[in-house]
Amino acid sequence: MRRSHPITQSNTDSTATSRSTREIVVRVFRYLRPYPWMAVGTISCALVSLLASLVYPRLTGIVVDEIIRGGRSEWLIRATAGVALAFFVRDLFNGIRIWLNNSFEQRVIIDIRREVYGKMQRLPSNWFDQRSSGDLMTRVLEDVNAMERFLIDGTEQGVVAVISILGVLFLMFSKQPVLAWVAIIPLPILSGGALWYTLTAHARYRAQRQASSAMGALLMDNLQGVRQIKSFVREAHEDRRFAEKAEELRRGTLGVMKVWAVYQPSMAFAAALGTALVLWIGGQRVIDGRMPVGQLIEFLLYLALFYGPVGQLHSLNQMLQAARASGERVFDILDAPGEAPAKLTPSPEGLAGSGVITYREVSFEYEVGRVALSGISFSARPGEVVALVGPTGAGKTTLVSLLPRFYTAMQGVILLEGRDVRDISLDTLRSRIAVVSQEPFLFNGTVRENIAYGRLEATSDELVAAARAANCHEFIVRLPDSYETRVGERGVKLSVGEKQRISIARALLKNAPVLILDEATASVDTGTERQIQEALARLMKGRTSLVIAHRLSTIRDADQILVLQGGRIVQRGTHLALMTQGGLYRKLWNFQTAADEMIAVKNGNEGSSGNKVLVAS
Repeated sequence: MRRSHPITQSNTDSTATSRSTREIVVRVFRYLRPYPWMAVGTISCALVSLLASLVYPRLTGIVVDEIIRGGRSEWLIRATAGVALAFFVRDLFNGIRIWLNNSFEQRVIIDIRREVYGKMQRLPSNWFDQRSSGDLMTRVLEDVNAMERFLIDGTEQGVVAVISILGVLFLMFSKQPVLAWVAIIPLPILSGGALWYTLTAHARYRAQRQASSAMGALLMDNLQGVRQIKSFVREAHEDRRFAEKAEELRRGTLGVMKVWAVYQPSMAFAAALGTALVLWIGGQRVIDGRMPVGQLIEFLLYLALFYGPVGQLHSLNQMLQAARASGERVFDILDAPGEAPAKLTPSPEGLAGSGVITYREVSFEYEVGRVALSGISFSARPGEVVALVGPTGAGKTTLVSLLPRFYTAMQGVILLEGRDVRDISLDTLRSRIAVVSQEPFLFNGTVRENIAYGRLEATSDELVAAARAANCHEFIVRLPDSYETRVGERGVKLSVGEKQRISIARALLKNAPVLILDEATASVDTGTERQIQEALARLMKGRTSLVIAHRLSTIRDADQILVLQGGRIVQRGTHLALMTQGGLYRKLWNFQTAADEMIAVKNGNEGSSGNKVLVAS
């Protein structure tokens, strides 16, 4: 039995908190604070490159009006060299800017990702119960990238574009004020278009990010469940599901791009109309003799430097809207309330290390009105084994999850070594508890790395001793690279029993005074179960053990058996006492015994007929 509450796998991104553009921008910009000189250096290089670009129009005007028309060929080579030098300075500082920009953005992006990942590590278990891993990966990878792109590129390009517009506008008014007034005629249209796009774009970008998240979540589920998909021959079904999510992402992306396909060319056309008006008015002034042709060419080149940054600001507006949608999703993680801190924070030395556990009238519910546990009271001393039995959904896993504060009891108190667990820091509390679950999880690393996870500073001798005690040393040394063999994702290269024994070795290495066993032998064959039981016996020795029992025969010698039903303890005692009492425990025992006998008879009959029978234990 896993959790006693439903796990929502829907697209929870739809519940993301709506935030204003200003709030997102202000919060995003704080990530620049640690690197002020890199920000200044990037913008300074861009400005030098911009200033060098302004030389070309002026020199072009001089060449046309004074050198070519004046027949001063001796000055042509100097002017041409000046243009070449200006382009060299422009491109040199542009190259430095690109290098600085990339260094800057990589430092910022790792800061954001580390903060998001660090916050996720401190979030309570029930926060993850309502979100898919694929959605969270999309936020950490894609959404952080969108934030960073606006943060670095948007900042630099925005500042330079504004300065460029103001600087070129000053030059245009100082040289040809009449043409300058003509040039700014399209500005109301450009400003109105930008305002409209800003006010309407957020919903489109948010829908696109949701669709991307949903596809990522489905993809991760399918990759993790590929064996189940193949065993049920559901490849075509999953292909259709993926096609539906991909179609939603296509529609969401096209929803963004269709509007952009109208908006961007419209703004470009409005700017082009300004150029056409300047060419018309300026050409007429040249024909009338009121302006040299070189000055018209110079003004048109400045005009390109004016409308180029205006168009760039429109592109930055698109980047801003994408960053806002992504920022909401990232800040939903950063703003989520973390695990409740301890009221007090005793040092590890402040605990006795004995492992005494006491539950006093503990109650808990995952949802309001849906009780998972009610009035749970019991005690366990060092060296004692307390077994938890009962039907599926009785609350066994919930009960043990409250001890390390994966969830927090709503009523009552849980004591560890005489202290309320809410008064103990999570690091200290969880360092006192080792967990071996029904579904052992191994990281995609080596056998050695997975065992050493129990205590990173352990010596090689201590690690091997733990493996021997867990009955896994023998099969480990037979692996291709012994302890350096990579186990694959989630330990896929090992059998369930092998993974379980490695997880027991990991718990042994941790050497915690309290042990939680969550149906640790539920998914293995009888022979493997015997090896695991021997390893568990060594692991439980001298420790306070809470054992969730799948096979009642494995907990016959428990010091205390708690029988749960509907979130309450309905019986308690030793195996013999409970069998004498009758009630739910004896019913469960008799049912399981009868089922085992039927399986044994069936195996015998089928074996004699020569048929191969696979029986799940």
